Amino acid sequence: MSEKSEKKIKELLEAAIDKKASDLHISVDHHPTLRIMGSLVALKEFDTVDEQEAKDIAFNLMNDYQKDKFLEEKEVDFSYDFQGENRFRVNVFLQRGSVSCSLRLVPTEIKSLKELRLPESLKAFTESNQGLVLITGPSSHGKSTTLASLINEINKNHFKRIITIEDPIEYIFKDDKSIIDQREIHYDTDSFKNALKSVFRQDPDVIMVGEMRDAETIATTITAAETGHLVFSTLHTNSASESIHRIIDSFPAAQQSQIRAQLATSLLGIVSQRLLPGKDGGLIPACEIMISNSASANIIREGRIHELDLVIETSSSEGMTSLNQSLTNLVQKGEVSVSDALMYSRRPSELKEIIT
Repeated sequence: MSEKSEKKIKELLEAAIDKKASDLHISVDHHPTLRIMGSLVALKEFDTVDEQEAKDIAFNLMNDYQKDKFLEEKEVDFSYDFQGENRFRVNVFLQRGSVSCSLRLVPTEIKSLKELRLPESLKAFTESNQGLVLITGPSSHGKSTTLASLINEINKNHFKRIITIEDPIEYIFKDDKSIIDQREIHYDTDSFKNALKSVFRQDPDVIMVGEMRDAETIATTITAAETGHLVFSTLHTNSASESIHRIIDSFPAAQQSQIRAQLATSLLGIVSQRLLPGKDGGLIPACEIMISNSASANIIREGRIHELDLVIETSSSEGMTSLNQSLTNLVQKGEVSVSDALMYSRRPSELKEIIT
């Protein structure tokens, strides 16, 4: 790494850490830009980035393997350790022929559900011996953080063998009561599907799949949950019903009945979350929580997925919560504004009737 590039990268990463940013973006003809509390903030104390500088920054973040992969595929994901104290998840990509990169700051501390202000009811998922738990939501709304918290809850309280499959590894777990092996795609294994095929020979109790990206990965993940393992994973979906649709639609029509039956049997629950700006600062999660019961299992098995929302809304006694119910609770507690709640609601007209 050249001295000039090393200094620039150090200054930018320190700025992201000092200002408590979630992300740092490097893009040609723009000032380096941070995302702070959900909003973009240009670092105008730095000059706008030209093509060569963007390339130098990106290439100096990468090792030789990552450079070769980027040059071949025109994009690459990896994790970057900064001075042994902070980690960044990095995506380098091309746009209009120029190099850009986005860096996500990964907190070194894995917070508890309580510290994250997530419902304590989620702990029930960590007490199960087998089944599938999905953490869903849009990008940058805390899925990885929630997943890490749940895995660490098991780590602190149970003697389990936990294997994670990630691309890239974000949070670094420290063994407590459990034994945790973390596998990174492209370094420790070639793909999610390969890692999942071999995981059955590694005697896991708990498996964490960073993301279910394709039909084969989804199928193997569901099979793992059916065969005596507790499995956690994520999807970029906006609700429990959309998650079920996404999974089923990943398969040819001839296989969909089988997948519905497997899901009905193996699914423990789905958490769909949003991060809202809090009135007193920070980001506050709002969660739709679906916990599998006989009604939801029958709905999934029979393909009546549109009825899931009603089951969630009418099953609060079982720990389920709709997104609008969660948002209403946050507004009534004075933790988030009405306007923000309406912005993040999937059904704002219904929410408006409830809270105004």
